[in-house]
Parts: sequence; C-alpha cells; structure tokens
Amino acid sequence: MKDFKPEYMELAARLSYENIENGGGPFGAVIVNKNGEVVATGVNRVTANNDPTAHAEVSAIREACSKLKTFNLKGHTIYSSCEPCPMCLSALYWAGLDKLYFGNTKEDAEAIDFSDKFIYDELALPIDRRHLPSIKVDNRETIKAFEKWASDPDKVKY
Repeated sequence: MKDFKPEYMELAARLSYENIENGGGPFGAVIVNKNGEVVATGVNRVTANNDPTAHAEVSAIREACSKLKTFNLKGHTIYSSCEPCPMCLSALYWAGLDKLYFGNTKEDAEAIDFSDKFIYDELALPIDRRHLPSIKVDNRETIKAFEKWASDPDKVKY
C-alpha cells in the first residue's frame, strides 16, 4: 500500500457523508490519475435521479471518461468509500482501472440495508435457476450484428 494516499479516501468519505444531506446514498468515489491528480468524483444518486445505475463508482467513471474523452481508464486508481457492488466492480474492470482502494466492506453495507448478497447468490446460479427468468431465443437476427462486428477491420476493441 505504498502508493495509497489517505487524502483521496478522506475525499471519498467526505463526499459520501455530504451526499446524504443532498438526497443521495452514503457512497462516494474518487478517480485519480498516475500523477496524483483528481480526475473525477462520484456519489450515489440512485434515488435522487431515479437511476438504479447511478452508483458512486459508475458516476465517477462516467465523469472521468467524458472529461478525458476515452472509455479506457488505464493508469488510474479509484478510491471508493465502500467495497463496490457487483455492477460497479464490473464497471471498474470494463473501464480498465489499475487499482481500487475501498473503505467500508460489503458486510458493512449489508448492516445498513445495502445488501448485494442476493445478486452475488444469483450470479452463482445456473441461468435456469435464477429469479429473473432468462430465456434463450432464436438468434438468427441478433447474430447478424455480431457477424458484422467480427468482420469489421476498423472496429475499436474494448
């Protein structure tokens, strides 16, 4: 943890605390570049924006990518006030962040009624046993886009 900078975790914590007073959830995130500059911050605005994806980490990723005009945040670190949920953790991987530091754990979040246990449990189940009915249908039409993508020599891989 030699590169851990407590001031960024303190900022994430302060954002999470202040966000409660602004109608949001108790979560904050800070994205820092390799030079130690804050590129973006995010807070949980799920209920305030009526957007179930408006978690702190996703909001910070959106801001950083928009600001930097890229979808790849390689070379960046995120400080989150809490261990990311499955959606946010996936977004961190998709964004290519180099490192994650977090404060509260998923068990701490569960203790205040922010539990992701159901989603973790669902992900471990075979598709046909999940609560959300997920039915594979004929893909003759949908596969056409995949075939076009696969044959495009100018595609931008991510």
